[in-house]
Amino acid sequence: MKFKRLSMIILMIAIIIILGCAKPQSTEKSSAPNMPPPPPKEMTIFSWWTAGGEADGLNELINLYHQKYPQVRIVNAAVAGGAGTNAKAVLKTRMLGGDPPGTFQVHGGSELIDTWVKTGYMAPITELFTRLKLDNAFPTGLLEMISYKKQYYAIPSNVHRSNMLWYNKAIFEQLGIEPPITLDELFKVCSKIKNRGIIPLSLASRNKWEVTHLFESLLLAVGGVDFYKSIFKGDIAWTDRNVINTLDTLKRLLYYVNQDHPALTWDQACGLVQQGKAAMNIMGDWAKGYFLANKWVAGKDYSAIPTPGTAGAFIVVTDTFGLPAKAPDKQASLNFLEVVASPEGQIAFNIKKGSIPARLSLPMDAFDEIAKANMIDFGKDSLVGSCAHGSATIEAFVTALNDQLGVFIQDKQVMKTAQALEQAAKDAGLRK
Repeated sequence: MKFKRLSMIILMIAIIIILGCAKPQSTEKSSAPNMPPPPPKEMTIFSWWTAGGEADGLNELINLYHQKYPQVRIVNAAVAGGAGTNAKAVLKTRMLGGDPPGTFQVHGGSELIDTWVKTGYMAPITELFTRLKLDNAFPTGLLEMISYKKQYYAIPSNVHRSNMLWYNKAIFEQLGIEPPITLDELFKVCSKIKNRGIIPLSLASRNKWEVTHLFESLLLAVGGVDFYKSIFKGDIAWTDRNVINTLDTLKRLLYYVNQDHPALTWDQACGLVQQGKAAMNIMGDWAKGYFLANKWVAGKDYSAIPTPGTAGAFIVVTDTFGLPAKAPDKQASLNFLEVVASPEGQIAFNIKKGSIPARLSLPMDAFDEIAKANMIDFGKDSLVGSCAHGSATIEAFVTALNDQLGVFIQDKQVMKTAQALEQAAKDAGLRK
């Protein structure tokens, strides 16, 4: 009996000790220091959009992203200079070094597919396409530039038109001439303008690609859509008669350009038109950004039409964003791609960028007359990729094309250049 009573006493003492050690419940906040909050999520966007409308357009996308995902910190890792050349070099270092950004700007077509998709550095985003029903949001020709083996790899943020002829309306009205629709009309107009002491066609060649840009429009005008596609696939030799005729056309046009073109960049060539020193310029629709910055009004001071001989065809330069295979936070990246694909993202971005939406059937009210005309053409014209801007062919051949055309504008040797281009295509693996 005594043993039983002793056991009860020991048990009660143990309970009292346990209760005494327990932390009392309290509604008051603990005086202990709070644990630091977890760091915010982070997503890096890599591009070469650092100034003007392009930077403003990117900021529109970032603002839309912040509205939906305020907990994610965006790192804008834009690299300036070189029309993307500098940025592409930095991007290559990061991608090959296993340090990819969350997403990055890349031209649709060969630059995306051959450089990053076929080499395994991009992850497919077909599930995102399916969920957002994007298969019907973009034209077939554009979908071909972002897909490989029935998988989608990027979202087009915008579309620029490469084959555009810009002209000073005051000069045309003063001389009583109409914008040229065909190549024959172009030469007739150039002759009339030159006889009045005005530069007919402004040209820049300081960075080489500007001549390739002109060349691709002429190649399309001379050969047509099917030829244009076939030659960049390697199915047609660069000594073909259409190439010879294109080089002859370029040679004739050089008689009508400004002689200081080796010293000028593309925007300076546009400046000759804006200043009334030249009547026309063939450049992509980003030229509009230059004119707007110089207070020129579309439809009043200047206008634009498809490059003579290319009506019904649309040379596409499209910026896209995809998902790196080793993206640090794939969901954060996919969320940004969804913003890029959204109607509000497409409109907000492109109004500032000066381009047109890649999506079809969006409201046109906020766009100027040149953009509206391009939006209509984009929905009905035959679409082809730009060779000058990395969509139609691989980088190695683009570099060779830039170099050979740089020589051509000096020596004007047609057959020599055609043969050199055929050899370059073979060296790049495009021709057997």
